[in-house]
Amino acid sequence: MHFIDEATITVRSGDGGRGCASFRREKFVPRGGPDGGDGGNGGSVLLEVSPSLSTLLDFRYRNLFKAARGQHGMGKNMHGKGAPDRRIAVPPGTIVTDADTGEILADLTRPGQTLLVAKGGRGGRGNSAFTSSVNQAPDQAEPGRPGRERRLRLELKLIAEIGLIGLPNAGKSTLLSRISRAHPKIADYPFTTLSPVLGVVSHRDEEIVVADLPGLIEGAHRGVGLGHRFLRHAERTEGLIHLLDASQDPDGIVASYRTIRDEMEKFGPELAARPTLLAFTKMDLTGSRENAERALAEIGHPAGEIYFISAATGEGIAPLLDGILALRKRQTHVA
Repeated sequence: MHFIDEATITVRSGDGGRGCASFRREKFVPRGGPDGGDGGNGGSVLLEVSPSLSTLLDFRYRNLFKAARGQHGMGKNMHGKGAPDRRIAVPPGTIVTDADTGEILADLTRPGQTLLVAKGGRGGRGNSAFTSSVNQAPDQAEPGRPGRERRLRLELKLIAEIGLIGLPNAGKSTLLSRISRAHPKIADYPFTTLSPVLGVVSHRDEEIVVADLPGLIEGAHRGVGLGHRFLRHAERTEGLIHLLDASQDPDGIVASYRTIRDEMEKFGPELAARPTLLAFTKMDLTGSRENAERALAEIGHPAGEIYFISAATGEGIAPLLDGILALRKRQTHVA
């Protein structure tokens, strides 16, 4: 499940149809009164939040979206039909920015929420609209107004209830593949997860959306590596699970923990204050339990929020899932 979190698209609304300059033609009346109809309005372009989407992947292959023009006016006071609006589906959590000015237009989060990004051109008036007491037979008609073209940058902030954080190779992808239906790419080297991956976890008749977020490195708050993307996605979650590789020596575990915490605190105090469970991974490996317990003495994480797990054997997974449910309920109660 590949996750695309940025895209640039071009949208163009439809031109308005031109008005018609026409006169009634009746027997014995060579030039009757004006009867030119108005042109129809061009179609507008709107973005609409679709809960069935979770990525911006579609925009990698298609990035130009145009609405149709309005129909031209006709004689016998027949107005042109307005063109239908062009609706573009985007996933919840999409931030829309004008790519040329940098102005943030909207943060689209609610299913069904819409944003007008390019209004269709107004149809021109036909000559019948210009009739007056001093001009009974106007022959003027207006052209339709042109549509609007603009470039938009779409940026997706992941909407997940729980985020998995940790240094590269801490075991996040392996854990997510164990507890959910997601199938992230997993390998035995750092930076396997280059994009966030969502998984739906079912536990005790409840479902939780969990995100495997790209591994952090030192300097992430300055945008080093995948830092800004990682931290931006982490902002959306209700709680975090901080994974630590217990196969490291105790000093390495402590250093890993502090690297993550420092980057979160530098990025923003709200992110650092997010409720966080601590999970020591790879507990099936020799020496892991001792390494984890020695590191805990220095880390000082709150008791009751610490878990010892092995995604390979399943050790500690059920208690961790219980902890996730409890964290979510606690956050719901606070909200």
